[in-house]
Amino acid sequence: MGLGCLLEEEMKELGYTPLKVRDTGVEIEGNFFDAMDLNLRLRCGYAVLYLLKAFECRDAEELYTQVYSQPWENIIPANEYLSIISRVDNPTINNSMFPNLKVKDAIADRLTNKLGSRCDSGSGRENIVVNLYWKGTNAWLYINTTGRKLSERGYRKMPHLAPMQETLVAACLRAADYTSDNPIVCPMCGSGTFAIEAALIALNRCPGLLRSNFAFMHLQNFESQLWQEMRAEARDEADNNKRPIIIASDIDPKAIEAAKKNALTAGVEHLIKFEVCDFADTTIPDEPGMIIMNPEYGKRLGDTRELEDIYARIGDFFKQKCTGWTGYIFTGNMDLAKKVGLRTSRRFPFYNADIECRLLKYEMYQGSRKSKYNQ
Repeated sequence: MGLGCLLEEEMKELGYTPLKVRDTGVEIEGNFFDAMDLNLRLRCGYAVLYLLKAFECRDAEELYTQVYSQPWENIIPANEYLSIISRVDNPTINNSMFPNLKVKDAIADRLTNKLGSRCDSGSGRENIVVNLYWKGTNAWLYINTTGRKLSERGYRKMPHLAPMQETLVAACLRAADYTSDNPIVCPMCGSGTFAIEAALIALNRCPGLLRSNFAFMHLQNFESQLWQEMRAEARDEADNNKRPIIIASDIDPKAIEAAKKNALTAGVEHLIKFEVCDFADTTIPDEPGMIIMNPEYGKRLGDTRELEDIYARIGDFFKQKCTGWTGYIFTGNMDLAKKVGLRTSRRFPFYNADIECRLLKYEMYQGSRKSKYNQ
């Protein structure tokens, strides 16, 4: 939710032409090669869905008939594992799991009749994944070419406490116009996601290179050799000689330990300077850049009243140590954000799961804002 416009920008940069942009997705025309390419390169996307058919559907029996008519024997190999994901808003359905069962039965029955083999099914998303969206009398059936969501890059082996998804972090960095031209400092780094995603962006390293499995690899038409060639091309595009300035700090030694191990898995630990310290003691380079923080905001961790002092101290930290820098705070509690005591220059709306959040931008000018523009 809320990433549609950022995803549109990213897809245009990758050479794609968006046809429709929604708050939760972007639609393009493409082939199976494009689906693989997007899985490899997208930073802000959640999943790459390949539309099989759109159809009218009034009830569960019509759903079964429409799904059964799809030539699954040309899509799914024999003896594969199948997972169904559905979002349904239809007055005839009062059990959210029932559509999943009808879709699974239709596919399994078709494969049994055509191949003589009935596929196993369950909640795992490692192999074949089919998505159903059904609203009113309209339904859409997709192959989910991603499987486990794109935010699961494969490097976060130690998540620490309530981490942000990698795709959301990448979207925040895009909204903040991060490039490797200037330093980035990540106090309160937790498991290191902001610093690691920044390093991947700086190196122009495709996030999909870190994953060994996508759902499309289990489809009938998957070309392993082509995929290896795409991966090799992506590796060649990376600028591994870049040396961006990235600093990540946390007061919790266990958080830094987790962040270091995650960065090691991502292959970027040599690019990040880790520090165990209070956020206010984080090293600030002489060359101005970006500071980005994701403090607790009382929804899952900590007590709101205890956090008020922390937000006030963040404001003092920005004013006293970060003159000339651009600061960002990601939070889901605007009452706490007021305690920062600084005026925002921009507010970007985001959602962290079902929590409405904001990425708040602060410009710490040397002198007053008025004097900056009177020079």
